[in-house]
Amino acid sequence: MEVCFVTTLDNPYNYFDDFDNWYDFDTSHGYNTCQYVAGVTKTSGELSDRDRALAINQAVDDIVRINVTGNYVKVRKTIPDDV
Repeated sequence: MEVCFVTTLDNPYNYFDDFDNWYDFDTSHGYNTCQYVAGVTKTSGELSDRDRALAINQAVDDIVRINVTGNYVKVRKTIPDDV
């Protein structure tokens, strides 16, 4: 399954591999990307992990498409499907 998230062009850290540093950079620069994604994601605790990932991917696509700051890019990572 492919999971996606959004980051900013100036963030030197990898969201998937170095989240703590990525998050510190993101929040210290006032982007608050996790909160932005959470605010536009249409999800529920009732959804499966796969459906929740799809909802986040859709939100990321919307953010990158609108790209208010011109600084957002989509990052991807493939993870094994649940058995």
